Amino acid sequence: MTRRRMFMKMLVSSLIRRRSRMIAALCAIAIGATVLLGMAAISYDIPRQMGREFRSYGANMVFVASGEDALLKLDDARAAAGVIPPKSLVGMTPYRYEIVRVNMQGYTAAGTDFEQARETSPYWNINGAWPSGEDDILIGSDIAEFTRLAPGSAITITGRAADGARFRRDMTISGIVRTGSVEDKFIFMHLGTLEALMGDSGTAEVVEVSIAADEAELNELAGAISSRVPGISPRLVKRVTQSETAVLSKLQALVFLVSLVVLVLTMICVATTMMTVVMERRKEIGLKKAIGADNRGIAAEFLGEGMLLGALGGLLGTGMGYFFAQAVSVNVFGRGVVLDWKLAPATVLVSVAVTAASCLWPVRRATDVEPALVLRGE
Repeated sequence: MTRRRMFMKMLVSSLIRRRSRMIAALCAIAIGATVLLGMAAISYDIPRQMGREFRSYGANMVFVASGEDALLKLDDARAAAGVIPPKSLVGMTPYRYEIVRVNMQGYTAAGTDFEQARETSPYWNINGAWPSGEDDILIGSDIAEFTRLAPGSAITITGRAADGARFRRDMTISGIVRTGSVEDKFIFMHLGTLEALMGDSGTAEVVEVSIAADEAELNELAGAISSRVPGISPRLVKRVTQSETAVLSKLQALVFLVSLVVLVLTMICVATTMMTVVMERRKEIGLKKAIGADNRGIAAEFLGEGMLLGALGGLLGTGMGYFFAQAVSVNVFGRGVVLDWKLAPATVLVSVAVTAASCLWPVRRATDVEPALVLRGE
């Protein structure tokens, strides 16, 4: 039998003989590894998860025309969207504003893409239904209260086209939008319908863009868009991007703090268990020293037991940590976590390192055992 196999057999036999204490230490390490992997996976995935959650608060970037141009070209907006990675682009909604009249009262009509608006503005509270047909519109809650109109009501919109010609069109209110902001004062219709009424197309005052990215990535994208598409001036919505960055930083700090506390508690539990084992084995240690064992061999034996426990607990905790991360993510974010599998070996290595560090003080106590005193029963 080789020396290495003999050493491993000694470690396993020692763990089995004291299995009640070692199971307690193993459970502590496994729980620590479970929380560590779970928190690491959640921390790694928090930007993606929270980025999607923050998109419910609206767009975090807007496109406006650069220079002195009042209107931007939609072709330029599409070119700018091509700079954004497809997996990060949640939605892009153009808005064109014109003055129209309903019963001689002037209102601001906003032409938009309702399919995209549902992606970039999920916070809109719609009483009724989103428009489907070309003649379906949304009206703001302020207009609805003033005119006493309700979903299903028919109205006639009039105004002047770009060439000065008058237009008149009968439309149906499909829903009433309430946001608590300026949208409550607008009439929303399909962009194509507004373009047909005005007699021109291909332009908008602003394009709202919702991107799943942090503030640093948004600034990088804004710089790339400005350089590649001269007709577009991208601007970040500071209230959204800064709030997102602040919340993400606090969440990640909280995850780090929880992980640190769990690791410290794991170290205390393992150190306490190993110290108890050392005290129970004082006579054995004294006998080994009396027949020639040196401190290096004694230290290697106890460190070996601890590292073996750390490896087993790390492997067990890695499996449980995946399910722990999934459970937390589903309950908090409503969707599963994307686990970076590089975290698995890292968790095992950290578990081994933490266990080895926990054994340093007990190992020192073991090497300080005096054979003569122990064998005399003192």
